Amino acid sequence: MKIEIKVPSPGESISEVQLANWLVEDGAYVDKDQEIAEIDSDKATLSIAAEAAGSIKLKVETGETVEVGAIIAIIDSSAEAPENLTPKQEKKKDEPEEVAVIKEVPDEKPAGETSKSASVGSFAHISPLAQKLMKENHLDEKQLIGFFKQQRLSKKDVEFYLNNKDQQSGSMKESAKTLSRDFEKTKMSTLRLKLAKRLVAVKNETAMLTTFNEVNMGPVIDIRNQYKDLFKETHGVGLGFMSFFTKAVAEALILFPQINAQIDGDEIVQFKYADIGIAVSAPKGLVVPVLRNAEGMSLAEIEMNIKELAIKARDHKITLDDMTGGTFTITNGGVFGSMLSTPIINPPQSAILGMHNIVERPVVINGKIEIRPIMYVALSYDHRIVDGKDSVSFLVKIKELIEDPTKMLFAGKDPMKTLLGL
Repeated sequence: MKIEIKVPSPGESISEVQLANWLVEDGAYVDKDQEIAEIDSDKATLSIAAEAAGSIKLKVETGETVEVGAIIAIIDSSAEAPENLTPKQEKKKDEPEEVAVIKEVPDEKPAGETSKSASVGSFAHISPLAQKLMKENHLDEKQLIGFFKQQRLSKKDVEFYLNNKDQQSGSMKESAKTLSRDFEKTKMSTLRLKLAKRLVAVKNETAMLTTFNEVNMGPVIDIRNQYKDLFKETHGVGLGFMSFFTKAVAEALILFPQINAQIDGDEIVQFKYADIGIAVSAPKGLVVPVLRNAEGMSLAEIEMNIKELAIKARDHKITLDDMTGGTFTITNGGVFGSMLSTPIINPPQSAILGMHNIVERPVVINGKIEIRPIMYVALSYDHRIVDGKDSVSFLVKIKELIEDPTKMLFAGKDPMKTLLGL
């Protein structure tokens, strides 16, 4: 029986997607519910699973743009599973297992000196991106080697070796001196194309202006140093700067509702709630998941929601519902070392707050020069709906709340513990 695999609808108003990656080879045998492909829409990356077990015939090339509902593959469910898919324990004891062998790379360094790039039982070269990914997931070379030693060498692996073995000739010093003028062209993903169009549209269609201020982060840093262990023990998440800024923004939006508004034709829509988007850097681009009703969240709830959404974005599990409907956005370029920037509004919103790195700077306090941990903050806003007075006052209010976090709550026995939910 032939089963057609069609492109599902990623969401309302999306008519086409890009086939980002095939997870199986043409003619391969697939199991039911096995993920066979990834598609990119203008919102997120989604996976497609096999509807039945059988032999698969791919009908679309990687990178091709296809319409929703189009047939991208056909599964022949009458095909039998190949014998090489039987469990390893059913192999005969005298049958040699085909495994990838990683040999020692000759070391040019003097005897007794350990080579960082090559050693017995290690990979000869690991790219910086691979090293970063290994570090993020707490992996070491031994784990990878142990995994690949259990894998079966395929025809493609041998062909790859035959095609690339000549590139290994010559010493490492000679290859290091070789200068390349090669270049590579890759098709922009649907997500990246949509993002590019939206950013250009914002610059062309809004009267965007940015106002700046500086914030003394000393009080928040002191709070984190004093309560971070108790906070994590109580709530199971770390205490970061983003939760303080999210809480401050939610409080300030109540006082300045015009910042929490949008233009709809010839009308202005003011929201009575704060759905705050948090810009997250995902593997395939920037995404902005939304914290619903952030004005009613505690710092712990904000931290837990941010962590959950960040993990979903990293694992390509973020959904359209997670990213729609925000009324205000916060972006933190400081995690990458940015000192100052002018963030671009996330349409159809009217304002966005940019956070930056924290640097010890000399400031004048009561006529004396003192050193304080300072963060520059930026508020970009649409001048068509937000006046300069309101934008400046809004940013000043955030500055006041961060420099004195107890102003974010009602009076209690211990204001700081009340704020932290301890």
